[in-house]
Amino acid sequence: MFEPQPTLELLFEQLGLDASEEAIDQFIKTHQLPADVALHQADFWTTGQRQFLESHWEKDDDWAIVVDELNQQVHVDSSPEV
Repeated sequence: MFEPQPTLELLFEQLGLDASEEAIDQFIKTHQLPADVALHQADFWTTGQRQFLESHWEKDDDWAIVVDELNQQVHVDSSPEV
């Protein structure tokens, strides 16, 4: 059986969040993290969401690419300016 390549939209669905483009953009804007806070350690996740993010990050599987993409996007405000 064919499994779709994980995307940001599918990640949001897996996390039980609204996966519309507008909702994802809003989530990213309103959930910026300091540089020293890992994505899965953010206090806005439920235990299940946190476990999903951390386990796929550690497995370095197909989901890890999308988790990393979200990680980068929620750390934009903490990135040093060039």
